[in-house]
Amino acid sequence: MHPTKPLLEKTDFPALHRQSLQTLQVNLGYRCNQSCLHCHVNAGPKRKEEMSIQTMDTVLEYLHTHNIPNLDLTGGAPELNPHFCYLVMQARKLGVHVIDRCNLTILGEPGQEDLADFLAQHQVEVIASLPCYLQENVEAQRGKGIYSRSMAGLKTLNTKGYGTGGKLVLHLVYNPAGATLPPPQEQLQDDYKKHLGAQGILFNQLFTITNMPIKRFGSTLVSKGKFHGYMQLLKNAHHPLNLDGVMCRSLISIDWRGRVYDCDFNQMLDLPLPLHGLKQPRLQDLMSKNLCGNRIAVAGHCYGCTAEQGSSCSGALNEA
Repeated sequence: MHPTKPLLEKTDFPALHRQSLQTLQVNLGYRCNQSCLHCHVNAGPKRKEEMSIQTMDTVLEYLHTHNIPNLDLTGGAPELNPHFCYLVMQARKLGVHVIDRCNLTILGEPGQEDLADFLAQHQVEVIASLPCYLQENVEAQRGKGIYSRSMAGLKTLNTKGYGTGGKLVLHLVYNPAGATLPPPQEQLQDDYKKHLGAQGILFNQLFTITNMPIKRFGSTLVSKGKFHGYMQLLKNAHHPLNLDGVMCRSLISIDWRGRVYDCDFNQMLDLPLPLHGLKQPRLQDLMSKNLCGNRIAVAGHCYGCTAEQGSSCSGALNEA
């Protein structure tokens, strides 16, 4: 795999500082039942990294100590961590809103038969990745058979009450198939609702997310000689107004070992959260620290979050 960090470290991206912390995004491990082309984590079935229950207890302590309202669980497939249910249940007992970033096909994996019921019981918000509403495009990114399994996962969630207008929230995530920017989110959402609705599938919102030039996707760009062209595309589309809403200003990212980063993308590039006196901060180091106003580590990939309509874990930042 081609490293992209050396290509991104030198940057003229504007300086950023953190605002009030609203979300703890926690990567429970890199194991996944899929190996997607656009994956910035380089997750897959052979990855063995996973968060321990001891580190999860530190996460819970931090949530409680700092009164963080949102816990955003990601991976890999976060549900493959054997302590996933423990973390969800304990966080909900604290009154924390829990988000599960689900790839949909995990709902049909052996041993996950009760997963949809569990998510519904604990009112977990589901943000499900579905890179397109067309079978050929989904399977070009994710492999043969993934589309039908994704549709089955969506229908299962609908039967539990997700996305149908009640309290159980189901959002979908779109990623472009290649080195292009996402189309306008609202327009694409209408297309998704039309095509999936024809199959009887309902959801709340669509989030469009720009592909980041790191890990598997970044390496593919380098191999095809498209890396610098894609970076220029992102820089040319930079929208300064998006700087106010980028996710790193209200979120920190925790890796499976408990190490702290400004966002999930910085985690994958091994760009630690800047903190005086600590080369690689861990979550337990931050128990008594207020991060508001703290400098955020930036590099060239940050232009992916500010290009055109903007991109974050909650989709577009504006309708530019």
